[in-house]
Amino acid sequence: MSKGKGNVVLGVLAGALAGATAGLLFAPKKGKDTRKQIASSTQGYVAGAKEKVDDVKSSIEHKIEALKAKKNAALANNKGEELTEEAKAKIHNVAS
Repeated sequence: MSKGKGNVVLGVLAGALAGATAGLLFAPKKGKDTRKQIASSTQGYVAGAKEKVDDVKSSIEHKIEALKAKKNAALANNKGEELTEEAKAKIHNVAS
């Protein structure tokens, strides 16, 4: 490693150590309280992400059901069956 790169790495490490030390010295809360706060907010983010995934999953399921109903309507043997399947497709499109 060249002398210039070594100085840069040493400077970055020294800056990180100084930042961590200052953070510990000037922290407004105890570490225990900070960890609790971080854990609490993380749980909120996880719950929100899970809810969004569930919403997307539900939407995809409805779209699949709508496509199945449209396919069944196209393959229907009589007009009543065709209308029933078209109605199912519309319901799933509204629900998604």
